[in-house]
Amino acid sequence: MEKTEPLQLESAVDNDLKQWFSTPLGSMLLDQESEALKSALSGVFGHYLVQVGFPDLEKESIAYDSLKFHVLAAPGTPDRERSRWIRTDPSRLPIATDSIDAVLIQHTLDFYPHQVLREADRILIPEGRLIILGFNPWSLWGLWRIFRRRSGRVPWCGRFLSLGRVTDWLSLLGFDVETTDSLMFRPPLRHKGLMNRFAIMERLGARWWPIMSGVYLLVAVKRVSTLTPLKPGWKLPTGILGGRAIEPTTRNGRG
Repeated sequence: MEKTEPLQLESAVDNDLKQWFSTPLGSMLLDQESEALKSALSGVFGHYLVQVGFPDLEKESIAYDSLKFHVLAAPGTPDRERSRWIRTDPSRLPIATDSIDAVLIQHTLDFYPHQVLREADRILIPEGRLIILGFNPWSLWGLWRIFRRRSGRVPWCGRFLSLGRVTDWLSLLGFDVETTDSLMFRPPLRHKGLMNRFAIMERLGARWWPIMSGVYLLVAVKRVSTLTPLKPGWKLPTGILGGRAIEPTTRNGRG
């Protein structure tokens, strides 16, 4: 029973995030993130991209042409039919070491930071790419979180990690940050009409105060790790891995 509780907790957060990203505010942010991911993924090549953690936010407009397989590894069940997904704890991935070309972490660090980064480092091949989207605490969104975090609602109950802190952690793990992007300068208002009135802040913010964006995106490349990888305290079932990495199916992922 104890082994299933963390997964159940993460699955609950997963579902809450899905619901939040379906609101007008969440949907507006998701549109911006999708556009930024198009640019970030355009220079990433290889066979496997693993999206670690919740939520399953893939937009139809995001092209993965340079990557052969897109695998979702998350605690919850996808909203739509997927050919490759794994239901798993994001901090304990049943994926072979040094087997993945790119890892996408879309707001997972806002809830489960440290071990998720170590797992991303473990499964990435040398020169593999890590793409991270996170909420910026030094922004209007971070200020709003201060007043809303006691409500226990996502995303305000999460840990908003600054770009500087994440960059420092990546440096310790042996990553070099290649590019960064700043998204969503408008305040997190629920009313879509009010959000539209503040649209000018996107252009002004990108030019004059990029460090105060509500969300940041970074792309980092894995170099030589300076830390000893942590060995998982659990064993994978025989045959769960095949070739360079697993290729999960929808049926197997629901176990």
